[in-house]
Amino acid sequence: MLEALFGNKTMEKVLFYLYTYSEGYAQEIRRTLNLPLRSVQLQLNRMEQGGILSCRKRDRTWVFELNPRYPFYRELTNIIDKGLTSLSPEVRRAFYTPRLRPRRRGKPL
Repeated sequence: MLEALFGNKTMEKVLFYLYTYSEGYAQEIRRTLNLPLRSVQLQLNRMEQGGILSCRKRDRTWVFELNPRYPFYRELTNIIDKGLTSLSPEVRRAFYTPRLRPRRRGKPL
């Protein structure tokens, strides 16, 4: 839906993910959205270079989040929010609903 605006479907999904979960790292985003790791990494790096995302190192992992200092932050989050609300409830529930408690160890996905 917003892929024409953001450039491609992967970027749209990554932005929806970061807006919903506040932060994330490439492997986690890949696993949640069932996307190729390289595609996620390319989009994260592209958005970081453009100033849309900020990142910090947590142990050995780079964690990304929407950059609140981005000049169009409020407008971008409004667009993302409207895009999320237009998704079907099944898609929102499957990919963009934060877990409220941790998963039991050994429980299959």
